[in-house]
Amino acid sequence: MYTLDDLLNLMARLRDPQFGCPWDIKQTYATIVPYTLEEAYEVADAIERSDFEHLQGELGDLLFQVVYYSQLAREEGRFEFAGVIDSITRKLIRRHPHVFPTGDLYAPLDVPRLSEAQVKERWDEIKAEERAEKSAAPQQLSLLDDVPVALPALSRAAKLQKRAAQVGFDWPGALPVLDKVREELDEVLEAMADNDSAAIHDEVGDLLFSVVNLARHLKVDPETALRGANAKFDRRFRFIEQALRDTLRPIEDCTLEDLDALWGEAKRQEKNLPSCG
Repeated sequence: MYTLDDLLNLMARLRDPQFGCPWDIKQTYATIVPYTLEEAYEVADAIERSDFEHLQGELGDLLFQVVYYSQLAREEGRFEFAGVIDSITRKLIRRHPHVFPTGDLYAPLDVPRLSEAQVKERWDEIKAEERAEKSAAPQQLSLLDDVPVALPALSRAAKLQKRAAQVGFDWPGALPVLDKVREELDEVLEAMADNDSAAIHDEVGDLLFSVVNLARHLKVDPETALRGANAKFDRRFRFIEQALRDTLRPIEDCTLEDLDALWGEAKRQEKNLPSCG
């Protein structure tokens, strides 16, 4: 069975200037990023579908992305893969003093257990300390500095809101947020009445941001929820297409009412309810 060392050697061979793969040789940090994001989503997709048969392969694809960046950095004398492993191990030991109180990875596991709330509180304190250490001018440090801009918009909105909530800038509960969602929806309607495309764009963004806030207060991950809604739409629309193929009826010849009736049938079948027609 191949090992991590074999994978690192394979990566070095692929990037060999004389004998490597032409495609791999020309890649840069920036050109690899889209593949990294794609592989991360494929891991998430396999988990959501409980496709554990293919999860191992998807995790391998994601690991290869880390190996790729590490090889690029090695060639430039920045760091190596061993440094990546050392960095994350040190960070996790530091962030889990309730498990590694002496900072020794192999110390006996005989420390008292903390509650989940205590662990989260300490985690946030340690991350705040780390952010302060990274800043050359702590007085100018923003709580939002390390929320990656490249995150998917829904995930970044949730992280921004969560970070602001740490200092009390938050709604007290879900119901006031629901009122805010209604307010933002009204503002979308006003922009539509004015036929103001710029305002519509802006207000729709505010509406989405407030919906993310509602999801956060309801302890729903917005990315996961939307992926679920996407999968549901995909499944039901495919049902419509198949139903029309079975009756040799082109979808273009259907009215919206026809399609909506089939949509309803798809919903009924998913819920195992008897059809009315």
